[in-house]
Amino acid sequence: MNRRDFLLSTSAAVSLGLLARGPLFAQSTPPAPAAPPPAPPAPPPLVTEFKELRRGVGTFTGRGGTIGWLSDKDALVAVDTQFAEPAARFLAGLPGRAGRQLDAVINTHHHWDHTGGNATFRPEAKTIVAHAAVPALQKAAAQRSPNLGEPTLPDTTFAGTWHLVAGDERVHARHFGAAHTGGDIVVHFEKANVTHLGDLVFNRLYPVTDKAGGCRVRNWIAVLDEIGRAYPADTLFIFGHGSAKFGITGTHADVKQMGAFLGALVAHVEAAVKAGKSKAEVVTLQNLDGFADYHAAQNSRLPGNLGVVYDELTGV
Repeated sequence: MNRRDFLLSTSAAVSLGLLARGPLFAQSTPPAPAAPPPAPPAPPPLVTEFKELRRGVGTFTGRGGTIGWLSDKDALVAVDTQFAEPAARFLAGLPGRAGRQLDAVINTHHHWDHTGGNATFRPEAKTIVAHAAVPALQKAAAQRSPNLGEPTLPDTTFAGTWHLVAGDERVHARHFGAAHTGGDIVVHFEKANVTHLGDLVFNRLYPVTDKAGGCRVRNWIAVLDEIGRAYPADTLFIFGHGSAKFGITGTHADVKQMGAFLGALVAHVEAAVKAGKSKAEVVTLQNLDGFADYHAAQNSRLPGNLGVVYDELTGV
């Protein structure tokens, strides 16, 4: 074979080899299958606790707003119902219940974390009591958040005051006006001198300010001031929510502190409005100076508080 024939045959062999391998190299590597989305974190295990305060009146904590209760040999009363699971735990563990029906279940306001257990309580209670505004507020909230399901409405409502003789205890409920919502009530156990304020006090926590639910922050301040005059100096208060440090019960000093925070909130926004700041500028604040016990490291509710006050002051 001469040199020319050798080069031609070698070139042909190389070309055939490349053609033979070509399809393998031409194919792109198939993409790796997409990783499945991470599973949502499991909710923390439900931990519940009953704590007696005075004369058969106590608190129950689980998930949601604090439940207050009265249990004696002649009467059973619950204030608020949390959600279905903790409501069932409450009914199963209420001290001294022994299968008895509750004389009354009282809702301090319409929010789901205080009424979500109503359906669980319904067959176990003679009545569910709330302010007259609550049924409509529950229905409106359910329309905005249909995933929560159909609310269980109270069957006894009142506009101003309501009372019940429960064994040897007297239970009084009173509406002081729109505040946290349009249907807040205060529930007072007279002889025990224990008063459940629902969400009128978030003890050292930035509160929920529900504009659609009737929140009126300036009136909320007035309501807390009136509560300070309405109940004895040694009243023990139950709060809907409280920080780990300050807890869910307290005194008149804690009620005043909540009023002071709301007053500072309004003053801060008033100053911003006078300075010509927009709502978008006002709601950037994550923590309010002078109220370190309220400060949130993340997911602060303060911007929402500021926005509601801004709308209230500007008539939006």
